[in-house]
Amino acid sequence: MTVTRGRLIVFEGPEGAGKTTQVGLLSGWLAARGVDHLRVREPGGTPLGDETRRLLLDTPGGLDARAEALLFMASRAALVAEVIVPAMARGTLVLADRYFLSTYAYQVAGRGLPEAEIRAANALATDGVSPDLTLLFSVPAAVRAARAAARGAPDRIERAGDAFHARVERAFAMFLSPNWQAGHPEAGPVVDVNGDGDAAAVFTRVRAALGERWPDLFDAAAPAPAQGR
Repeated sequence: MTVTRGRLIVFEGPEGAGKTTQVGLLSGWLAARGVDHLRVREPGGTPLGDETRRLLLDTPGGLDARAEALLFMASRAALVAEVIVPAMARGTLVLADRYFLSTYAYQVAGRGLPEAEIRAANALATDGVSPDLTLLFSVPAAVRAARAAARGAPDRIERAGDAFHARVERAFAMFLSPNWQAGHPEAGPVVDVNGDGDAAAVFTRVRAALGERWPDLFDAAAPAPAQGR
């Protein structure tokens, strides 16, 4: 099965929100139904993006906030041009683990960079490719902290400190505001998904949110793929 035109569905949220697990579950569910789709992540997905990911997440020392933001933008520009746009042109459904809302949260709110400049740089990087839908996962801070700790050693951004991550969390909550979305049309529609609970329960909510927008593609009656906690 191939969708009639390519769509971009983005999964967003702070550390430990469970978005990566849900991308994997949705990918498995789509594959079982024969839906042509592609799974990507930021940063990464191209040779430039993969090297940028290493620099951003594994650099042991500090990294200037502007350099950090521009590295993310370079990775995004390559991913959009080399992967996302060709896939969507083929009618492929693209599932993205993070996109530019993370830049607005981490680099604007978290690092304190000027929003206008980041939005302008993002417009250049994305070349006008906006999400058809963004699923933003809301999870209690204590649950997210436990999930993040279970993943093992934190990366450079995860080590940024409690005050930084509190700013990021507030920014993600702000993105759900209709007023914020009206003022940021490049973000496309952003919907809240309750990410608390086990993975299967959250996936049911994911499918319900997608089914509201595309009932022909995300049939809520179809079975979910098997997945452990």
